[in-house]
Amino acid sequence: MQTLDVDDRVAWHLDLGPAGAQLQLAALTSAFPAMYGDRLWLCLVVLVLITAVNLRGIVESARVFIVPTAVFVVSILILIGVGLFRSAPVSTEAAAGHASVLSDNATTVGALLLLKAFASGCSALTGVEAIANAVPSFRVPRVKRAQRAEVALGAVLGVMLIGLSVLISRFHLQPVEGVTVLAQLADASLGHNWAFYVIQFATMILLALSANTSFGGLPVLLKLLARDNYLPHVFALKADRQVHRHGVLALPLVSAALLVFSGGDTNTLVPLFAIGVFVGFTIAQVGMVVHWRGERGRGWRGKALLNGFGGLLTGVSAVVVTAIKFEEGAWLIVIALPLLVAAFTAVHRAYARIGERLGLGRIPEHPHRDRSVVIVPVSNLSRLTVEALNAAASLGDEVCAVTVCHPDPEDRAQLYALERDWARWDPGVPLIRLTSERRTLGRPIAAYVGETAAAEPGTRVTVLIPEVEPDRLWQRLLQNQRGAVVAHAVRKDTDAVICRLRFRILDQPAV
Repeated sequence: MQTLDVDDRVAWHLDLGPAGAQLQLAALTSAFPAMYGDRLWLCLVVLVLITAVNLRGIVESARVFIVPTAVFVVSILILIGVGLFRSAPVSTEAAAGHASVLSDNATTVGALLLLKAFASGCSALTGVEAIANAVPSFRVPRVKRAQRAEVALGAVLGVMLIGLSVLISRFHLQPVEGVTVLAQLADASLGHNWAFYVIQFATMILLALSANTSFGGLPVLLKLLARDNYLPHVFALKADRQVHRHGVLALPLVSAALLVFSGGDTNTLVPLFAIGVFVGFTIAQVGMVVHWRGERGRGWRGKALLNGFGGLLTGVSAVVVTAIKFEEGAWLIVIALPLLVAAFTAVHRAYARIGERLGLGRIPEHPHRDRSVVIVPVSNLSRLTVEALNAAASLGDEVCAVTVCHPDPEDRAQLYALERDWARWDPGVPLIRLTSERRTLGRPIAAYVGETAAAEPGTRVTVLIPEVEPDRLWQRLLQNQRGAVVAHAVRKDTDAVICRLRFRILDQPAV
């Protein structure tokens, strides 16, 4: 039997996003009802833990979850096997004292209920597409490994769904408030003992995979959108652990907002997820029909018919779920999807305008050398001043230092001391005094930069701002941020090049 590699295990995740975190807590609160009132905070804690795991990389997250996955699958198969040999529930303690969510007059099955059941059943099958999305994550031969994983996933999922459905019908179980149907099945088949709690904990940890798949898929999707200029390019960057960190961090922020919006209610979150999934599936299936019609290869009619039928099913599911759950929160997706498309379009147009101005895709003119002036703001004499002037002399044809003076006597005394020490040092660079009546720092320097550029057209002006970078992170709180003030003023009022020279101070070992 073919064993799955660590990369293959990534494809075994379900895909429920923030709803997955809430469903984990549904399993936990089914075992411990006293925690039901704190489910929102528990959801947020679980979300933080999943985020921390995924920041270490997708392979590491798969290693963390592979054992609970195996425990869950084996536990469910044992539950089904034992339950098939029972004619009546062993225990009903899990659902005792909980009200049924069905109304008293729910005696007939109408077309609307059938459509709702169909849509809910389709949502239970979502996640099988994760293997197709994760084909690049498989090892060679990727396609064959993905096919074997898809068949194995379909077989396991089919056995579990059919087996659990048979047991639900045999034990005549009904949905109740605060207790999952799976918890009722475990109670009825195995009894309210240690096996019941094993299944609940395995379910809780496994459902972390449902949220974890979003962490594996959404950052990659954001990277592709950023590559095609539909999102900021920062989402295409990878961290040291080969993780799209900005995408991983963006997902829990949106998920936390959805959890707070829904109050941690599964019935609100799952339809939101299902609508988004079905809309995406429908668009993908229609796109495949267009693809097969354009390609017209061997057997294209059958493939187009299959994709068209799949698009019809998922489209009907999206319409049914949206209509039924519209007033319960589905309106959010109806509003959010067009807004997202509009935002993507706006970002794409912005990048197109920037690319046009930068001349991307065109051969530029030959580079040429212009006369350059480097202006260095200083406030005192130090090693930082020496390093700044050395760097400035390497960058420009002409270097000048500027210092800002305020009219009060104390500042003037400091200025005279600086000018005296500068004359004694005689670095070969003039020190220019700038006066500020309003005790501002950035505006006088920006005005001088503008005057310099206007006096000699064609001269490239660079402002080199020396800054201290402490060795320890907390010491950055001690900085006065003068460099940031000067950089902001020069960037706002001039076209000069800004260069911020970071001089790192290392702690010296004690002698």
